[in-house]
Amino acid sequence: MAGSLVTRGRSLLQRRDPTTALVDRVRALREAADACEGRVSPEAVDEAYRVGNQVDQRMALSGGATVVALAGATGSGKSSTFNALTGAELATVGVRRPTTSVSMAATWGPDAGEELLDWLQVRRRHVVETGSLTDAVALDGLVLLDLPDHDSTAAEHRTEVDRLVALVDVLVWVVDPQKYADAALHDRYLRPLAGHAAVMLVVLNQVDTLTSDARAACLRDLRRLLDAEGLERVEVLGVSAATGEGLDVLLRRLAHVVAGKRAAAERLAADVGRATDRLASASGTEPAPELSRRTVSTLDAQLGEAAGVPVVTRAVDQAWRLRGGLATGWPVLAWVARFKPDPLRRLRLGGGAKEIASPTGTSRTSLPARSGVQQARVDSALRTLADEASTGLTRGWSDAVRATTRSSSAGLSDALDTAVATTDLDLDRHRGWWGAVRVLQWVLFAGVLVGLGWLGAAFLLAYLQLPPLPKVTWWGFPAPTVLVVGGVVAGLLVAGLARIGVVVGAHRRARLARQRLLAAVSRVSAQQVVAPVRTELERYDAARSAILRARG
Repeated sequence: MAGSLVTRGRSLLQRRDPTTALVDRVRALREAADACEGRVSPEAVDEAYRVGNQVDQRMALSGGATVVALAGATGSGKSSTFNALTGAELATVGVRRPTTSVSMAATWGPDAGEELLDWLQVRRRHVVETGSLTDAVALDGLVLLDLPDHDSTAAEHRTEVDRLVALVDVLVWVVDPQKYADAALHDRYLRPLAGHAAVMLVVLNQVDTLTSDARAACLRDLRRLLDAEGLERVEVLGVSAATGEGLDVLLRRLAHVVAGKRAAAERLAADVGRATDRLASASGTEPAPELSRRTVSTLDAQLGEAAGVPVVTRAVDQAWRLRGGLATGWPVLAWVARFKPDPLRRLRLGGGAKEIASPTGTSRTSLPARSGVQQARVDSALRTLADEASTGLTRGWSDAVRATTRSSSAGLSDALDTAVATTDLDLDRHRGWWGAVRVLQWVLFAGVLVGLGWLGAAFLLAYLQLPPLPKVTWWGFPAPTVLVVGGVVAGLLVAGLARIGVVVGAHRRARLARQRLLAAVSRVSAQQVVAPVRTELERYDAARSAILRARG
């Protein structure tokens, strides 16, 4: 016995309060609505906010009260059932035309607060006293409403029904043998409220007018209709407001609902579920697509082409060769080569920070404008990225991803130009050996000048018939000739050998420059295109996660 009590106590402690779960679901629903705003239909987002506000308001008002509404068509006996349950002639009964123009409330016990009825905007109220049919049943906390006829010809009656159907805790649909299959009831209310089966009850009134076989057939057919509409959990009762048959069973059902004090939470949970499903249908719950590295790499490659990376790479190669030739070539030829324009300086590149325009400049380089073919390839790569990022998304999210891609591409040209202009091409290092070769070339050139001077002096002395200079020979040749010819040949040979090193270095510098330029272009692509798209996908994923949590 003691062990059984302990087990029951533990189960009660571990049982989660339904209102706690409801609060968590409402919070998740609001998060989903915030994320979906501007991406899905405004109606679905507004409905999510409305349900969230409704939950807050309902849970703050008379938490111990349970609002049960009797709803039905004209002539179904709804008002008669209301009078029979309350034990008083409160509602006017009509058979052929609607007589309930405004809702009426009957309350049991002190828990049925006035604030709750004020929130429901129900003005006609009646407190049920002792001595009625309900004395034998504990109904403290019950608020019973008699709604206008849902098929009334008066539009304001139908509006009142729709408003309260969305607010009450439990719905009791009163039907009669003639119109229990009415399409207006099933299509407008029962089928759309299939998710609220736990807080609905269908009562077949006027069973006293049927034979036992006809009664069984009506109840069986009504059960079949409800099952076909996904309302298998909805209980069906047969009653007679005129004779009181079955009303005791109905009262016990209501008493059970009131005693459980879970109807409000269950109704609100069903509302949250319905709003969540609507938002999920509009937003989607498929996992967010991933951007493949291949797609991003293709975009980077096309942006690099459009940004002039190949042009700059060739210019780096040519500039390194030109500068290397000027530094290591034979001085005479190097002097002639100085008249050639520097490929990088012509593009306003590679000249250091002083030659980079200010950040407010609209153009930082003199690179040629991108061609139509290059622009078309960039546009194609952007479309491919947008298509991949929007695969499987609903229309609103897909449009948001595409709009993000288009807007982020607006300033790409200036950003790419800036990235190219500010990239360190590394042309001021790795050329220390040029200085040694330059010194050697000038030494050799000085030897040539000395030899030419020596030969010139010898010619002048001979012309003036003056004593000649002493004859000096090296390796069997006159020293001046060795200086001139040897200096020229050696200078050209050194220049040729140095040229090989310059060309190899040019290839390396061009390859490194291309890598750095593509890295700079990739950073621009990541910051201006890929990051905004991924942010949009993260927002979708946040909405999806919140929707799944709101479903419970």
